[in-house]
Amino acid sequence: MMLAIPKEEILERQAKLKKRLSENKIDCAILFSVTDIFYLTGFHFIPTERPMGLFIDPSGLTHMFVPALEHEHTELHAYVDRVHSYPEYPGIRHPMEYLQDALTEAQFVGKTVGIDADGYGSPMGYRGPRVSEILEATFVSLAGWVQEARFVKSANELELIKESLRWSHLAHRLLQDYSKPGVDAIEIESRASQEASLTMLKTLGQGFKAYGGYGNSAIAVFRGQVGPMSALPHAVTQSITLKKGDTLVTGADAAVFGYHSELERTMFVQEVSKEQEKYFDIMVEAQNVAFRTIRAGIPASEVEKEVQRHFKESGVTHLTRHHTGHALGLLNHEAPFFDLGDHTILQAGMVFSVEPGIYVEGLGGFRHSETILVTETGMEMLTYYPRDLDSLICG
Repeated sequence: MMLAIPKEEILERQAKLKKRLSENKIDCAILFSVTDIFYLTGFHFIPTERPMGLFIDPSGLTHMFVPALEHEHTELHAYVDRVHSYPEYPGIRHPMEYLQDALTEAQFVGKTVGIDADGYGSPMGYRGPRVSEILEATFVSLAGWVQEARFVKSANELELIKESLRWSHLAHRLLQDYSKPGVDAIEIESRASQEASLTMLKTLGQGFKAYGGYGNSAIAVFRGQVGPMSALPHAVTQSITLKKGDTLVTGADAAVFGYHSELERTMFVQEVSKEQEKYFDIMVEAQNVAFRTIRAGIPASEVEKEVQRHFKESGVTHLTRHHTGHALGLLNHEAPFFDLGDHTILQAGMVFSVEPGIYVEGLGGFRHSETILVTETGMEMLTYYPRDLDSLICG
């Protein structure tokens, strides 16, 4: 059972980045992206006002720059050559001054330095100078480099995503079982998520690390999409009592070593009207159109183009609100996207959600989401929860 990315694969990721830096005549690099740092080092941390970063020096050594409270944590879990730390933020001496010292010692002055951002950023009150203000060097943007490296999933990454799906399916099954008229949505979500999470923890044991969960390791939610509120694609969780005939739009996920999957369903409480069935069928066929289109070698935009053609032929274009899907991995939403404006060529090994939606004011939303794997000749469905109408009437 795969529960973590092995050290060898993480070091291979670093080697690929160093090779690309060399090929582009970039001497060294500084990265601040939390997700990219985790991808490159295996170190998962909570970003706060205290600046943290990864840098690769001209000799190829890797360094983590962290607050003192993270020093031991970093040494235990980060696959890097050296850890630097500073006392506190904002401190008597600003952390970026300590970073300036570390970069100077590592021979960054006067070099060509790749950066993913010109300094640390945080919504938690951080203020500080840019890297370009503390270091005399030539700067080159690395924006998107590591994200692009994350597009195609390794065999180990796919196993973690599949493990995520096993537990999201359990959480969703519990959510459906507990969805009955007269019960509050938050109560149903909480019960299903906690029960699935506890079962997950007991089954996977001490080797399991969520690294990017939600308090609960597995979740199943309505996120406020209950009854007429389900017509809001991104409603927010709130106290709503389920009623007979309600349209429900659900979501389930589980984090396994930082990797995510996506499972969403449109369900109905006890009964379904002809109007609800009509939009449900159009939505399911939109998914089928996407499934028939997806394959390696075509632009991502082609998938959205075909889905939009189906919606137009069905007369519901005015009821759509978003693109057909997005990549999945260390984040719930990653690039590339099944969108008319995204012409990224699909490659075997990419993992996406497929979730075309229809939203009818006063009636509800209609959206399934599948997690799929792009293959050379088509796609592989990774989700296996029932998609048909009869299986999704609950209560």
